[in-house]
Amino acid sequence: MQIEHLADTRSVAVRCADIITQNMLAAIEERGQFTIAFSGGSTPLPLFQRLAEISLPWHKTQIFQVDERLAPQGDNNRNFTHLKEHLLDHITIDPSHIHPMPVIQLPEESMAADYEKLLITHAGQPPRLDLAHLGIGQDGHTASLIPQDPILNNAGSYVAMSGDYNGFKRLSLTYSALNNARRLLWQITGSDKKPVLGQLVSGETAIPAGRVVRDQAIIVTDIKTES
Repeated sequence: MQIEHLADTRSVAVRCADIITQNMLAAIEERGQFTIAFSGGSTPLPLFQRLAEISLPWHKTQIFQVDERLAPQGDNNRNFTHLKEHLLDHITIDPSHIHPMPVIQLPEESMAADYEKLLITHAGQPPRLDLAHLGIGQDGHTASLIPQDPILNNAGSYVAMSGDYNGFKRLSLTYSALNNARRLLWQITGSDKKPVLGQLVSGETAIPAGRVVRDQAIIVTDIKTES
């Protein structure tokens, strides 16, 4: 696992955008397309804004989500709402290349299976994303792989539903999907994340994030850790 310490959140966003750009161009050169899954929350917003400023081959890119809350379309709790507002509304991309998680369809039981089929269609069987963009919570969760939730033990699916967490069920990529990505990019900012960042760097599997593979991972952070 690589780790890069930068001065502030803006520098982290710019560096993450550079890494995504490099991986995008390499994937398109090698395989003709780039597949990426973005995480949500507030941390990625400067990254989305930076990516929107760059001229990139979005027409050869397939955009997925790492996870999503079961909330109405356009709801401020939806990760896709912020992805759209800060990135998608500012780039030229075919709508068929944008794949929001189907969290408003019924029945709920089909949501994970339907998104898994879509992932396989564009990223192969087993699906192998070119890049999965990840964050981390203070409790050590990443994506919606939540402490003590049965989703942590779902090894047979690439997409699964979590139980209720902070008021919402969530659809999430599982370890099977994340650990098969060609590159994992961790964007971690804020001093409140220092303890859990230390756990991630040291490989503590007691936290959900610590069970994500390390070989193809890079952490970009503004948090100073012990050397």
